[in-house]
Amino acid sequence: MNFDFSDDQKLLKEQVRKFLADKCPMTVTRRVLEKEEPYAAEVWKGLVEMGLTGTAIPEEFGGLGLGALELCVIAEELGRAAAPVPFSSSIYLAAEAIKLFGTKKQKETWLPKLASGEIIGTLAVSEGTHAAHPRNIAVKLAGGKLNGVKQPVADGGAASVAIVAVNTGGPNKSKEGEQAVSLAIVDLKAAGVSAEPVRTLDPSRQHVTLSFKDAPAEILGDKAGEGWSQLSRVLDGAAVLFAFEQVGGTEAALEMARGYALERYAFGRQIGSYQAIKHKLADIYVKKELAKSNAYFGAMMLNDEGAELTEAAAASRIAGTDAYVFAAQENVQTHGGIGYTWESDCQFHYRRAKLLALAVGAAIQWKEKLVSRLEAKNAA
Repeated sequence: MNFDFSDDQKLLKEQVRKFLADKCPMTVTRRVLEKEEPYAAEVWKGLVEMGLTGTAIPEEFGGLGLGALELCVIAEELGRAAAPVPFSSSIYLAAEAIKLFGTKKQKETWLPKLASGEIIGTLAVSEGTHAAHPRNIAVKLAGGKLNGVKQPVADGGAASVAIVAVNTGGPNKSKEGEQAVSLAIVDLKAAGVSAEPVRTLDPSRQHVTLSFKDAPAEILGDKAGEGWSQLSRVLDGAAVLFAFEQVGGTEAALEMARGYALERYAFGRQIGSYQAIKHKLADIYVKKELAKSNAYFGAMMLNDEGAELTEAAAASRIAGTDAYVFAAQENVQTHGGIGYTWESDCQFHYRRAKLLALAVGAAIQWKEKLVSRLEAKNAA
């Protein structure tokens, strides 16, 4: 069985890498972070012009009609560059939710605009520091009006449309003790919606608090009460794509650490010749390869809508988070005192690693999800 990408997919990866190396060096990420821009507009424009925002959107809705594997190779390069753009929010999450569960009219309304980059989308689930669950979704949709607060919401300030997890009232008929949850489409430019910036560890990716007060909204799809299962599927797919971002970031951090270890001398020797540094780099490499193998399996399940997608997504997420956070920390350590300074670029992968570790749920949530799935399969 061949788990590798095709020649066309590798060519796409190479083109994206060249573009980001030219148009999105760390100086761009530093500028966005220091000036608190919502995102790097020129990088986003370039990605749109390359057609990347329409990669997995069907041709009938203005996209290229490619698949999940093409998104995976793009995600890896975005992670390598720590690109300060809203690609994940708009494409992995909002566009994917509409593509999978929207009505034909909803797809015709929103997907062409997302594919062309005319608008940016996002997903709003969290309502604070606690993990979202059907029992604690407080944002309520009734009579076509939305009320409540979501925070933090990635790229919520730049987005024009959001897919929002909402309480639609009444009990969940399939699970006792839980309330009915739906996904709703909300035009963020409509009346009744306000956004306030939220400070995070990585300001190069803007997060906001979204407040809704009688904001107009409509159920995603044609049936209310199925939002939690829909959300789970969207997050499974996003987990695989974020895992590829984490693999790309891990590789970049490893290359940064290796490069410094070969050029920095101490006591007349390259610091890379010391066993302590060798061990650091070797440990990063091992974690990176483990994350990569899990991400590749996740990509196969996502592309084929395999029966083991949930398990593969959880494993990808866990391994990717572990590898990227470890690599980012060890990159700082390899650089020594200079790695902690504002002038060092080490901070950007450290910031992004910590942010991605929470992007679609913390690692502990994905571990619990993986264990529960495996227990259920063993009990069957």
